[in-house]
Amino acid sequence: MDTKLIQKVSESFAKSFSSEPVLIYSPGRINIIGEHTDYNAGFVFPAAIDKGIVAAIQKSESGQSTAIAIDMNETYQFDTTNLDTENLSSWHAYVVGVVAETQKLGKTVGNFDIVFGGNIPDGAGMSSSAALENSVVFGINTLFDLGLTKYEMILISQAAEHNYVGVKCGIMDQYASMFGIKNSALLLDCRTAQAEPFTIDFKDYQLLLFNTNVKHKLSDSAYNDRRAVCEKTAELLGIDALRDATEADLEKVKDQLSAEDFQKVVYVVQENNRAQAAAVAMKKGDLVELGQLIYGSHNGLQHQYKVSCDELDFLVDLAKENSDILGARMMGGGFGGCTINLIKKTAVADFKETAVAAYTEKFGHACSPYEVALSDGTNLI
Repeated sequence: MDTKLIQKVSESFAKSFSSEPVLIYSPGRINIIGEHTDYNAGFVFPAAIDKGIVAAIQKSESGQSTAIAIDMNETYQFDTTNLDTENLSSWHAYVVGVVAETQKLGKTVGNFDIVFGGNIPDGAGMSSSAALENSVVFGINTLFDLGLTKYEMILISQAAEHNYVGVKCGIMDQYASMFGIKNSALLLDCRTAQAEPFTIDFKDYQLLLFNTNVKHKLSDSAYNDRRAVCEKTAELLGIDALRDATEADLEKVKDQLSAEDFQKVVYVVQENNRAQAAAVAMKKGDLVELGQLIYGSHNGLQHQYKVSCDELDFLVDLAKENSDILGARMMGGGFGGCTINLIKKTAVADFKETAVAAYTEKFGHACSPYEVALSDGTNLI
């Protein structure tokens, strides 16, 4: 946990308010494997990481609520007894949305002051939004003694994202951020929202992320198109979701799909199998097998699901040339964001340097490396 960040948030709170706050840490997340399987009721393999949001929160003494986002140097005031949920902009929607969804459950949320800041890289797909939502709901639950379970809290966070931010996300981000376990990844069944934790001993290896620092415009419409293809195919097969399909099942409807759409649904079925195979590899401590599955995931995302981009492919191709890297892939929705690499600890410094140099020469701007460790979920500091 970043002690400088904790200090920065605490000092900022002390400057604005006279009370002693409750401090909460809520982490971002990575996903080791299982991409675009969540909205197909499939399996994903996320983990909370040691980058996240620190929030200082306390009951308000002024009769209104004040929220301060120190990274953006912005202040927003609202009244929980008379919430205005119209015209919410940017981060305000996450804070107010969580309060509104909590109130829908018949819980009384008084006014409060909150100051928050984070160290999750911007646009990297590590889910800073879920971390913020979870820190707010965890904070008001603590302050006002609402008696919410962690599971109820993540449903509130997800509903805030759906209803106030307008993003129809699955449950993975909120779940991983809330329920993360140090040195573990969670095999999450998106149908039941139940997860099995797997302790991962990375031995001489570690995780290294590269943020491409690009976000191509395609992403929202491309996401919706793919989702529609998946739902249409499930309907053709008479099943609830592609999670219930085998490759043999897909062959039966092949002639009702375009060649491109057929490849997309084959990818989803294969990726769902890879996520479950990754759990077996982790149980056996077989990092080589895990790495191969990770490479397989990228290959499918690039060639079948077609959500990668030149920048992501370039970084994965660089990784493939390096014998100290067991696996690499794009992580997240695609068209930009991060790659995740399983790399030998002794090779990290060299690869960071060579990858950044090669990437900068190729694309005219830098990519940003981040080392991450697997951490506990949302908690009181």
